[in-house]
Amino acid sequence: MVKKLVVKKLQSVGKDSQLSATIRESAQQIWLAGLGAFAKAQQEGNKVFDALVRQGETIQKSTRKVAEDKVTEMAAKATGTWDKLEQVFENRVARSLHSLGVPTRDDVAALSKRVAELKAEVEKLNKAAAKAAPKAAAGKPAAKPKAAAAKAKVAAAKPVHKAAS
Repeated sequence: MVKKLVVKKLQSVGKDSQLSATIRESAQQIWLAGLGAFAKAQQEGNKVFDALVRQGETIQKSTRKVAEDKVTEMAAKATGTWDKLEQVFENRVARSLHSLGVPTRDDVAALSKRVAELKAEVEKLNKAAAKAAPKAAAGKPAAKPKAAAAKAKVAAAKPVHKAAS
């Protein structure tokens, strides 16, 4: 019986030493795998870092482009809104000035054109009168200056009506 116990102990010690040897061997392999992974990470780390930087730059460029497009779009909308607001303001000011009887630019331009036409007519009449004056002086006495001045006063006093706008 003692013999059987000794044999069992020896077998169990042999099994224990095999188990511990297997554990030691596995731990050694795990350690070596960790060292290999660390070395690989050091070698590949710079490559991975550079790749991440390039990818980040690409994302930044696309994001910047989208942001600039949105800013351009918003600026266009704001400009349109300002243009509308400006038009509304101009229309209201024009209506206010019209209700006060202030002539518009078109009214002033039409009046200036009419004055230029009348001036040309007067010059034309003056030239015709100057040509006719020597002929009339020979046959008739000249018209009285006071009567001519009175006619000019009456013509100047006539009101000029503003064109309807």
